[in-house]
This record gives sequence, structure tokens and C-alpha cells, in this order.
Amino acid sequence: MDAALQGSLLDLADQPAPGPLDRSVRRATLAHGAWVDIRPGWMTGAAVLFDRLSETVPWRGERRRMYERVVDVPRLLCFYGEDEPLPDPALVAARDALTAHYWPQLHEPLCTAGLCLYRDGRDSVAWHGDRIGRGATEDTVVAIVSLGAPRALLLRPRGGGPAVRHELGHGDLLVMGGSCQRTWEHAVPKTARATGPRISVQFRPRGVR
Repeated sequence: MDAALQGSLLDLADQPAPGPLDRSVRRATLAHGAWVDIRPGWMTGAAVLFDRLSETVPWRGERRRMYERVVDVPRLLCFYGEDEPLPDPALVAARDALTAHYWPQLHEPLCTAGLCLYRDGRDSVAWHGDRIGRGATEDTVVAIVSLGAPRALLLRPRGGGPAVRHELGHGDLLVMGGSCQRTWEHAVPKTARATGPRISVQFRPRGVR
């Protein structure tokens, strides 16, 4: 996969690894029992990890029915189920660190990983919540590790309302928790600005999509 990215001079670690959580995580409380945690620069060596994932993950395009026609999904995808090995040891370390940190709230592990490759500003994801499965009825956690070019992630109350904007940069972590998947929606909008590729890694518990 040809997804060239110019790495930051501040991110020169040879071996990607997640950093600490605990006090370094900033929590923003949203309405209706939802919350969002932010940890900037959580994944060190993010440039190396981006390059490895862009080359080794078996990215695929999908087509979905939208109203009366079938259209291309505007991003490339790959999903790793709970019994499938993850494509890089840094993702295993990230999943395990997140599981340990959020265990007191979840009481279960994060065990699946969905990867999305946004090739440029034309790739996007529309407003949605991860409500396939238990996310429609239960509080849960969806943890996103962002690699590559910065992109905006927007959140708004389900049904509409003012949006909250988060600019996710190289190696940043954003975690949506509580009722977020059923009472809020999130999106990565298209942008007309010239922007490079981005990989989003989403860790979820069993039965949440």
C-alpha cells in the first residue's frame, strides 16, 4: 500500500510503544452519561508504526448500499476479531495497556481491532455510533489510536446539536466511554485542505461494532 507520510522530527523512536495513561489522560464529560478521554502523543514511534501498518495490513475497499445505489466506502478497512493475531506487537501492547487502564470500569478486555486507512482528505466516515451489538443498549468503551496526518474527529448528541471538535494528531489516543455510542455520534469529515494519509485503530470489547 503506497501511503507516504513525512514523519515528525519529534517522533524518532525505532520501536513503537504506548506511553503511560493514569494522570496523563484528560477526561471531558459530555451530556447523557457520555465522556471522552484524550491522551496526546500516547504512541511513541508512531511514524514507524504507521509505515509498518500501511505496508503489512491487508487493506481492502468495501461497497455499501446507500439509499438506491451501491457506493464505495470512502476509506480502506481491515478488521481483526478477538481470535485473530494483531498485525504488529505495538498494537498488542496498546490493547493490553488500555484493557488494564479501563478494567475498573469495563470489567472485560478490549479484544478486537478495526483499522481504517484515510488516504487523503477525500476519505471520511459519516455521523454514526458503534451501535451494532451491545453498544446500542450498554455503556462501553471504544479506544482510537490515530497515526499519520492530523484529522478532525467530531462528536455531537444523537439526533443533532452543536458538535465538539477534536484534532487528532500523530500518536494521539481518544477514548469514547459511558453512553457515548448510543447517545452521541461521531464522524471524520472530508476536508478540502491538502492532507496526507491517516490510520485509525479502534479497540473494542467483545460484541461491540
